[in-house]
Amino acid sequence: MSQDPSGSSLPGPGERGSSDSSTGVTRHAPGPPHGKYLLFLSLGALGVVFGDIGTSPLYALRECFWGPHALPVTEANVLGILSLIFWSLVLVISVKYLAFVLRADNRGEGGILVLMALLRPSPKERSLRTMTLVAIGLFGAALLYGDGIITPAITVLSAVEGLEIVTPAFRPYVVPLTVVILIVLFFFQKHGTARVGAVFGPVMLVWFVVLAALGVTHIFAVPRVLLALSPHLGAAFFLRNGLHGFLVLGSVFLVVTGGEALYADMGHFGRRPIRATWFALVLPALVLNYFGQGALLVARPAAAENPLYRMTPSWGLVPMVVLATAASVIASQAVISGAYSLTRQAIQLGYMPRLKIDHTSAREIGQIYLPTINWLLMVLCIWLVLAFGSSSRLAAAYGVAVTTTMVITTVLLFVYARQAWNVKLAPALLGAGAFLVVDLAFFGANIVKIGHGGWFPLVVALAVFTLMTTWKRGRRILADRLREATMPVDLFLTDIAARHPQRVKGTAVYMDRIPEGVPPACLHNLKHNKVLHERIVFLTIVTDEVPLVRPRERVQSESLGHGVWRMTLRYGFMQDPDVPKALERVKLDGIPIEPMATTFFLGRESLIASERPGMAKWREHLFAWMARSEGRATAFFNIPPGRVVELGLQVEL
Repeated sequence: MSQDPSGSSLPGPGERGSSDSSTGVTRHAPGPPHGKYLLFLSLGALGVVFGDIGTSPLYALRECFWGPHALPVTEANVLGILSLIFWSLVLVISVKYLAFVLRADNRGEGGILVLMALLRPSPKERSLRTMTLVAIGLFGAALLYGDGIITPAITVLSAVEGLEIVTPAFRPYVVPLTVVILIVLFFFQKHGTARVGAVFGPVMLVWFVVLAALGVTHIFAVPRVLLALSPHLGAAFFLRNGLHGFLVLGSVFLVVTGGEALYADMGHFGRRPIRATWFALVLPALVLNYFGQGALLVARPAAAENPLYRMTPSWGLVPMVVLATAASVIASQAVISGAYSLTRQAIQLGYMPRLKIDHTSAREIGQIYLPTINWLLMVLCIWLVLAFGSSSRLAAAYGVAVTTTMVITTVLLFVYARQAWNVKLAPALLGAGAFLVVDLAFFGANIVKIGHGGWFPLVVALAVFTLMTTWKRGRRILADRLREATMPVDLFLTDIAARHPQRVKGTAVYMDRIPEGVPPACLHNLKHNKVLHERIVFLTIVTDEVPLVRPRERVQSESLGHGVWRMTLRYGFMQDPDVPKALERVKLDGIPIEPMATTFFLGRESLIASERPGMAKWREHLFAWMARSEGRATAFFNIPPGRVVELGLQVEL
């Protein structure tokens, strides 16, 4: 067996000092970040992790007193809402996500697809229970696409609406200006975030400092709002308002909509910087601002139309609008980048076809750009702005997807705690049950939004879920069909030993979907061209259910005899396959593989829907369409097009 000799143990996130030669990405030496480096990572987390939750003050409290389920602006209601906001931030973000969910990582990476991958069974261990967990995990991931569409629309629109506070004459220009900003934002994506990434953190730092300063000013004027820190005011609010108070939870939930981002972006910064930034700056700033808005409403109930801008001095309105717009763009950038990362994970795990992926940074593996996803998000974001017309109407559609994802995260976390942490059933049920009480309360309050626009993220999620499951199932059926027509390796080797076909110089690499039998492309080449190369490699790319595979674990190869090798390249679902680079370090019988003397043979299957058992015929047609639309394997695997030969093959599904 020949194995990649390079590589060392893989460091975790937030570590310093070494380099991963297989990816060209700078990694860091072991040990938790501290000192100046911790401050650097914390500043970066401000610009990526906390953008969504940090812009919630633009619309969250306003919707409680100005939305479709608006409450009368009384002091008792204001204090009750503030109590609910404070304890939502504490219980959902501080306790659930920062204390527990962030511990469910896969080599430092987080996110619902990562959590799902941790629970996925091996092919020999599949059961109804585990497959159900995979299905709900996939649906939770699909829901995040709906969130990725709504977040840029609502954050940018709510920021630009501040111009109406400056002067009502700006009202007709709010929607057009929002559309222009969104177009510029999405057109900018192809240049990557590296150029402006350095300013994201400082801008958000200014944003949180301004939020805190505005809040403190108004709290001093009405200090009794601090009584809302007591949970009994939240309980009294429900007793006083009944069903109406419960429905307002749908608006209160807007303060924690960035919770999933904390988990998904853990791999970029690590747990410690995220926790430090939250407790040292973000949580205090948000609480101070929400309580300041509450103090303003107690003193001036008419300010409920837009409390954040109404609490801003008249001389600071225009700068505040500019700052809020910058913060909303940063929040949108984080969500859009998250959609790219989620798509790449889905592609690597086999739930989506290959799409064009551009790397916008030579050093940062997470900075990628997917044109197809980008333009689809842009069109849908603009459609939402034009269709809903205001952030208040968009808020009615916001929350359904995120609450559902949070419920799913809690369920998966319960199973993971039992499996990986060996938590006993009783405490696991107690903890998950406590989280589910909060999650399901928010979920129930948001369900009523479905008729007011909440259907949109659900439709998006259902469409994405259908595509992902169809692609996964279709790939499995295709592999089965190819396996049926595959010649056993022993028979192939016996045949070439007896026939002695013409052997030409060089190496032939046959890309194979299944690591068994002889690739159809090899049989077709021998049948039609009557020749074989003197060295033949049957190559299979495997994506392991871990974020990163160590370079020393990348290559596995086995000599089958007669100049034929079986080789496997392993990658994590956060890594992009680079076949030529991996083969550079491989020697076959002590002889290195020369890239310019290597020909790559790829099979190009033409898929035909049939009546054979497998999938519904409409799904077979859908899978065939997705396969035709799939990106070129040469680009995805970074194979030089001039070294590739494609051979066609018809397959009945």
